[in-house]
Amino acid sequence: MSSGDSAVSGDHASIVVDGLGKTFNVPVREPGLRSAVTSLFNRKTNDVVAVDDVGFTVEAGEIVGFLGPNGAGKTTTLKMLSGLLHPSEGQASVLGYTPFDRDKEFLRQITLVMGNRNQLQWDLPALDSFEMSRAVYRIPRPEFVEQRDELIELLDLGELVSKPVRNLSLGERMKAEIANSLLHRPAVLFLDEPTLGLDVTMQRRIRSFLADYNRRHNATILLTSHYMADVEALCRRVMVINNGSLMFDGDLELLSERFGGHRTLVVTLSEPADLSTYGEVVDDSTPSRPSIRIGGDEAAAVTARLLAEQPVIDLTIEQPPIDDVIERAFGVEADTA
Repeated sequence: MSSGDSAVSGDHASIVVDGLGKTFNVPVREPGLRSAVTSLFNRKTNDVVAVDDVGFTVEAGEIVGFLGPNGAGKTTTLKMLSGLLHPSEGQASVLGYTPFDRDKEFLRQITLVMGNRNQLQWDLPALDSFEMSRAVYRIPRPEFVEQRDELIELLDLGELVSKPVRNLSLGERMKAEIANSLLHRPAVLFLDEPTLGLDVTMQRRIRSFLADYNRRHNATILLTSHYMADVEALCRRVMVINNGSLMFDGDLELLSERFGGHRTLVVTLSEPADLSTYGEVVDDSTPSRPSIRIGGDEAAAVTARLLAEQPVIDLTIEQPPIDDVIERAFGVEADTA
């Protein structure tokens, strides 16, 4: 779609990606003075593929987790979708616009929040940066004041916005960064590690706020995070990218079923018993409530045996932690590459 196309309505896809790829031409030279001099006259480069033939669709109002290890291509993809990078190949449409055309109307409807980047003016209070954002996005004063005050209240910023940004803690600054990025009430949020470095309490507050913003405004959110609690709390759908290629796109629960590989049975017994013949005992600190690990496809059979052969009072089947699932997913990919 061209940059002149109007934004799509709420019942259409917000993001459409087809065959998207990005290759960087990276200078290469050997260490040492001689190599440094030689590179001035005979520069060698290598092509590094950061994103390779990626395609997906995100519907309006969806919150989608975009997962992968460092260097997988997550940030590069978000930068292409927000218009900061031009792809080497493929197409993308966000709200009906081609991102890398950087149409003004497109930029007014999206935001990119990067947990490791500071967009606020370091020596000024956050309120001054908010005013600059108002001018950039040409937000009418009454609308700006309403949105600013609402964000300050929801994010519990209070008097913090009157302090120079350099005097704020990381968590306080991150909340102010998010407020600044949402002043123009964007319809699409690209969030790259928004809770990076925050303590557990602050992470929960940010997650709660993002879920509320999604409900209030039917906003579309594409989220990258190494904190699996972010993904579990916000996302029903996840995409996993590794070495620049999508290796999974589906329900979070389906990802666990596909790559989990094991289940943990927490068994409550009326009297202690040795359960080592049923699976790997991973926790027997409470003899009458041991935990055993079994293969995912063994859950039904092992459960039936336990109920028939042991004095079971209660039994719980637990999915593996999502971070273990992702690690296993990458391992499967590496083994089959």
